[in-house]
Amino acid sequence: MAPDIPLNINIKEPRWDQGTFVGRANHFFTVTDPRNILLSNATLENARKIVHDYRQGIVAPGLTEDELWRAKYIYDSAFHPDTGEKMFVIGRMSAQVPMNMTITGCMMTFYRTTPAVLFWQWVNQSFNAIVNYTNRSGDAPITVSQLGTAYVSATTGAVATALGLNSLAKRVSPLIGRFVPFAAVASANCINIPLMRQREIQFGIPVTDEDGKRLGDSSKAAQQAIAQVVISRILMAAPGMAIPPFIMNTLEKKAFLKKFPWMSAPIQVGLVGFCLVFATPLCCALFPQKSSMSVSRLEPDLQAKIRASSPGLERVYFNKGL
Repeated sequence: MAPDIPLNINIKEPRWDQGTFVGRANHFFTVTDPRNILLSNATLENARKIVHDYRQGIVAPGLTEDELWRAKYIYDSAFHPDTGEKMFVIGRMSAQVPMNMTITGCMMTFYRTTPAVLFWQWVNQSFNAIVNYTNRSGDAPITVSQLGTAYVSATTGAVATALGLNSLAKRVSPLIGRFVPFAAVASANCINIPLMRQREIQFGIPVTDEDGKRLGDSSKAAQQAIAQVVISRILMAAPGMAIPPFIMNTLEKKAFLKKFPWMSAPIQVGLVGFCLVFATPLCCALFPQKSSMSVSRLEPDLQAKIRASSPGLERVYFNKGL
């Protein structure tokens, strides 16, 4: 009996056109959907089976195209695109909103004392280390030494920035002081992500032609990928850390929060969460997940190899990571 859906649907690629920002945004609204972290292991394994079977030309009776795409996005939300391994749950992109809204909200509420700064910056960088490792590009392992160096360096950088700016902020208005956590997060991203992915810079990441044929490994591609991720992460944090300070600065002068000061943290967490629901997928969509670069920008030896094996090829493609 003929399958209910055709066998030529390209589920290696997202459902929406990734050449446009709107298409990428639709894709990442699905990938970062926080509800995906609530899915059971049985649901995840069933999605993996549907995807793997379809790639082998096997279609379960009654499977619809919408169900196939749903399975593909469940699979993408939980399994690494290069290694195929199931990702640690809080490192998945679907955990970004609930985890970041809690951590960021608390960083922005408890920023006035040194112990609070130390604790919440440590929590944030611990979470960032997990996310950066989980969503790295390529299939090369990172050593415990490299992982530790990235973690310690980013945490130290974030804490030093936060404490230094907190000291300066005491001389200016309280509103400006509320932006100290954002400055610390931005500086830490510039440290944490490159260090966590230093192996990619050292040994390169896989580059392919448009059809997915592997052509070699490129450090130049890794540098572009990491730069794009750093920019996306900083901009992702910006709305949730830039808009709530103005709102909280006003609310804390009102009678309600003066009477119930303990409500400050939940309100701030909620405001950050609202911003992140939109900022997370929209900033992930700034650059295509399947990024590309001109062959002429690759390392000379890789250029020569590609020109010998694929003459006329002008661009290579790679997973930039998240």
